[in-house]
Amino acid sequence: MANQDSFVTEVSDEVRRDKLFRLMRRYGWIAILAVVLLVAGAAFIEWRKARDAAEAQAFGDEILAALSGADDAARAEAMAALPTPEEPTRRAIQGLLAASAQSEAGNADVARASLEALAADTAVPQIYRDIALLKSVMVSAGTVAPADRVASLQPLLAAGNPLRLLALEQRAFAEVETGETEAAIATLRGILADAEVTEDLRVRATQLIVALGGTPEAQG
Repeated sequence: MANQDSFVTEVSDEVRRDKLFRLMRRYGWIAILAVVLLVAGAAFIEWRKARDAAEAQAFGDEILAALSGADDAARAEAMAALPTPEEPTRRAIQGLLAASAQSEAGNADVARASLEALAADTAVPQIYRDIALLKSVMVSAGTVAPADRVASLQPLLAAGNPLRLLALEQRAFAEVETGETEAAIATLRGILADAEVTEDLRVRATQLIVALGGTPEAQG
């Protein structure tokens, strides 16, 4: 009986091995393919990381080289000569820096046009578009009517916008320009009362209120 049981066990084991080998011959390629795909996927991810890092470094090197010019005009010219990046964030950064270089070189109209184009670029992240809008208002002081500048600032004055207080500061400047001293002081006091005001902005707002003959806090 023991020999018979041993024989049955051996036969059963052999049958199982045969079935296993048949399954491996039929479906083993799936496991091999899965391993190949995993390895290839990991290699592709590493290659893409290396490529992105190299592109980012090259982009930074180009910007630094352009901004190392001998004077404002040379820097503006070098920035304008750079190819426009396809990647939206890099395009925004380069555009903002190029506009700053143009403004410093005395080409305010060119800078404003560049900033307005960037602000209208829907592919660019919203924060960069908002920065471009704010800077376009800033560089247009003296050439664009105060009322038009204030109208341009409206999107930035919405609650929760991270540039809201800086936009309010620009509105106060426009109000001063039109002789609306009390309105400017009220705007500046609103900035001081905001919990998110930075120390630098607090100092600027306080100094301007005093220069306008007011006091930082409303008098009862």
